Order: sequence, then C-alpha cells, then structure tokens
Amino acid sequence: MKYAVLLGDGMADWAVDSLGGKTPLASARIPNMDRIAREGTLGLIDTVPRGLKPGSDVAILSVLGYDPLSCYTGRGPLEAASMGVQLDPGDLAFRCNLVTLDDGPDLVMADFTADHISSDEAREILLELDRRLGTSTLKFYPGVGYRHLLVWKGGGPDVETTPPHDITGQPTTGYLPKGKGAQDVIDVMLRSREVLRGHPVNRRRAGAGKKEATSVWLWGQGGKPAMEPLSVKYGLRGGMISAVDLLNGLAVYAGLEILRVEGATGYIDTNFAGKAEKALEALERKDFVFVHVEAPDEMGHEGNAPGKVKAIEDFDGKVVGPVLEGIARYGEHRVLVLSDHPTPVAKKTHTAEPSPFAVLSSRPGDNVKGAAAFSEEEAVAGRIVVSPGWQLMEGFIGDWRRFIEDRRR
Repeated sequence: MKYAVLLGDGMADWAVDSLGGKTPLASARIPNMDRIAREGTLGLIDTVPRGLKPGSDVAILSVLGYDPLSCYTGRGPLEAASMGVQLDPGDLAFRCNLVTLDDGPDLVMADFTADHISSDEAREILLELDRRLGTSTLKFYPGVGYRHLLVWKGGGPDVETTPPHDITGQPTTGYLPKGKGAQDVIDVMLRSREVLRGHPVNRRRAGAGKKEATSVWLWGQGGKPAMEPLSVKYGLRGGMISAVDLLNGLAVYAGLEILRVEGATGYIDTNFAGKAEKALEALERKDFVFVHVEAPDEMGHEGNAPGKVKAIEDFDGKVVGPVLEGIARYGEHRVLVLSDHPTPVAKKTHTAEPSPFAVLSSRPGDNVKGAAAFSEEEAVAGRIVVSPGWQLMEGFIGDWRRFIEDRRR
C-alpha cells in the first residue's frame, strides 16, 4: 500500500462577502479534491487540542499522528531541526521573523514578512545581526525568506510570546514578551532595530519601493521535543516535501526524508508541479509521502480572498490531480487531502475550528461516498469528525473503514 498526504495549509475559511457568501474552498474550481470527497470519505479533523494555539506546528503534529499535548514544546526547535541546528538540554530555540514595524509610538505590525524579503537579502541581515548581537549565549541562524532562528544557549527566559502573523495591523506594544526574563528578549528585539536602521539591504529595498525589514520578532520558543519516528510507529519509509523549515523540522523528528524541490518558495509563486513530480518519484522507493503547500495560508494571512482561491485551485490542479493520477501505477494506495486549520481572510490569522479532510482508497470497500464536493459545509453535513485529530493517521494507515465507522455521528 502506498500513502500520500496532500496538505493545503490554512485552506479552510469562513464565508467571504466578496465571494458571494462562499468560502474560498467552495468558490474554487477543484475537481480533483471534489472527486476525492465524492468517491472517498469526507469529514472534519480537529487538529488543535484545547489550551494550545492554532498554529501549523500543533496542527501538523496532529496530522502526522502525534498528540501535541504530549510532545509539543514550541515551533522554534522544529525549525532548528530542519536547519541542522543541534539543541543541547536546556537550550531554547526561538523563531526569528524579519518584520516591518511602523515608525510611530505604537510600533504597528505593518508586515510580518518584511514584504516577503528574499532569502539572500535576509541572510545578509542575519549574519550582521549575529556579528553585532550574537554572544556565547545567543546565536542567530539564517533560514528561508522572512523565517529565521535564534538559539538561546544553556537555559533562557521563561516567557509567553505572540506570533507576529496574529497581530498584523495592530500595535505591537501590547504583545511584547511577558514573563521571567521577558526584558532580555525585548532588548534583543529593540537592539535589532538599531542594526537594521540604514542597513544596506534596507537602503536597496527602499530604493526599489519595497518595505524595509525594521526589526526581528521573537516567538515560538521551546526545547528539543521527544518524538517516536513514523518508521517505528507505523513501519513506514516516508518523505516530506515542503518549502517551510517547520515542516522539514517535523520531518527530522518523525524520521521522514526531506525531499527538496527547486523553486519551492512557501508562497503563491511556489513550484506546485515540481512538488507533485517529486512525490511520485519518492513513491517508487517509499511507502509514504507528505506534500505541504503553504500558499493558501499566506493568502489568508494577507486577507487576499481572490489570491486564496487561486492558491487552492493551483494546489488542486498542479498537485492533487497529478498525484491522484500517478499514484495508481503503484497498485493499492490511499490519498488524504486536507487543511490543517482555517486561516480566514477576514481574520488574517489561524483559528482552531475543525477543518475538512477527504480520503480516497483504491479499495472500494474503504470508501464511504455520499459527499457532493470538498468544502467546509459538505464536511459538516457528512457528520464524520476525527477528534482528537492525531488519531486520523492511525486510521489512514490501518483499517480505514472500521476507523471511520467508529466516528460517524
């Protein structure tokens, strides 16, 4: 049996007035996901346990079959693993965004991506930050685009932080780190503003009419997690395809091979087709492949409804369709397509409601059928809910029909 998980990050949404009261999923032309829902099994997955924030880190841990309440420590250590950064006991890894803050007294979060700064530009800035602010305790590591890492060695502050994408357009003064050692974290953020003011990269960006990277924003901190590899849990040889360090870090801890795709950007311009091609290549030698596409989530964060519809259509046409067609040559198979969490364009951040999933199995007896389309409304009407969501993977890999029958409401 071959298994493919195809995840459109943040695809789920709320009704949008500009889309005639439909969600982006319901508005998009998605014949391949509709086919999976119609011929397979459509339901809802509850990926975010009560008490945890609805981040992709928590949600995708659930999708991979891990209980976040038992193994989640923070986003930073997952991204550290992707970057090959070793964490010792007591080390804290912070996600380090390059952001654009307004110059006013409230320091409004104008852009949590620094206008989607390029990796080359960001690397130049991160190396300068490490040269000027790094110490034997603090170390900056450049990542991809606006997403980077700060490691606080040997035990750091015990603070509560806020994801910058949760506060777009809002004053940041009310969302600064809180708790023991919070001022130390705030000081790093404030000192970064001095380093970035007038930096050559920012001068070039200003000359090109682009927003400047005016500060770092530290969040998502945690220590090294303990996770059992999927090869041990399920006996699977698998691979991960994603442009995002978070997903590739999860792959490291889950024992999945990281499969790189040229042109994968984590944005609307990503190489959708290349991801599908890589997935099918991987299935020649592996049992399991996980394909992650970030673009719908990015459009949700931008509040861009037409952009989100296009991202979903590209995911369906360039990823889901080719994988659905190509996987058949390997014999028995199952394909899971889903959203990990909603990213409503009206809210511009994640929410915790259950999201639609659909599974199509090559074994006819596995499939429930009955849905008309892949959408939030159809998933609710189908009355199949997987909660807690981390149990879905066990059913997907195992006795799928029995698993689903036990969860029909």
